[in-house]
Amino acid sequence: MIELINREKDEAEVNTMSPLTWAYIGDGVYELFIRTHLINTTKLKPHMLHMEAIKYVKADAQVKILNKIQEELTDEEKDIVRRGRNAENHHVPKNSTVEEYSYSTAFESLIGYLYLTKQDERLKEILNMCI
Repeated sequence: MIELINREKDEAEVNTMSPLTWAYIGDGVYELFIRTHLINTTKLKPHMLHMEAIKYVKADAQVKILNKIQEELTDEEKDIVRRGRNAENHHVPKNSTVEEYSYSTAFESLIGYLYLTKQDERLKEILNMCI
């Protein structure tokens, strides 16, 4: 993954974090993955890159991805998703339903958890299922 970023927390410490913390970092990791994918596969100008990225990162798109990869997840990963989905989030979504928002948080929690626990090969597999 990104070698220049030092992920100092061990797995036991990551396990004690809130799923919303996993989702916070997962959102950034996923966004960077999508932006890099678009840069590598298109010749779009910045505004159009942004418009295309939105198609991947908006809540309803993440829900569709989560549904698509659900059968490929391990039991541990399904538990991470469940914890992310059930996390008490007091944020009111602007462009999605509360249900979509909770499932997109679940997806971002999974991405963030895999990133923080340095499961880079598995993270790469799952991210590649998203495109």
